[in-house]
Amino acid sequence: MALVSYQNVTKVYDNNCLVLDDISFDVADDEFVSIVGKSGVGKTTLLKLLFAEEKPSKGEVFFNGRNVAKMNSNEIAILRRQIGVVFQDFKLLPKLTAYENVAFSLEVAGYNDEKIKDEVPEVLKLVGLQDRANNFPHQMSIGEKQRIAIARAIIQKPDVLIADEPTGNLDPINTWEIIRLLLKINELGTAVILSTHDKEIINTLGRRVITLENGIITRDEEKGKYIL
Repeated sequence: MALVSYQNVTKVYDNNCLVLDDISFDVADDEFVSIVGKSGVGKTTLLKLLFAEEKPSKGEVFFNGRNVAKMNSNEIAILRRQIGVVFQDFKLLPKLTAYENVAFSLEVAGYNDEKIKDEVPEVLKLVGLQDRANNFPHQMSIGEKQRIAIARAIIQKPDVLIADEPTGNLDPINTWEIIRLLLKINELGTAVILSTHDKEIINTLGRRVITLENGIITRDEEKGKYIL
């Protein structure tokens, strides 16, 4: 059974704007998959369907064999603990330190203080920011902010990490630090779904690439290139 399965998914918004048209693909539990396409082709919408921020107009999205659109609010809360999400704009809480931003994810999930004290330093070490634990977001570089966002996304050991244009605001050096970190997370057993329109990243990775154009999948290649 696939970890993630999109089955004949179509998404139409209220203004009759067709964003996704009969999309089908699976993601295995150890894969690193890149979703590519020009801005506005539906990459973000595609990802939002997986963590129930959007619902398909037609078709079904399954996570670990369960239909996401049919989950109730409690089930969606559990689903979102199994899916880590990283955005281009970080979404860090400005009045919390790096440590507190990561710990907050565990606090809202109901973890006790002892568990938090054990887990947070480990994940900060994984992203290479154990020495920045007491810094606030305004005291960190853009690259460091994104690594904290990744730490927060993986602190609950999700089955899959969604990275939606995570390098869009970064310079080339920080971009490759983030990509290497995503590869490391994947090697540790978490599936990664990366959305990007960075041609150099895709062509260097040599991993599976799904290409979206005009709402449909035009390519799905095991060792793909950025071809648009």
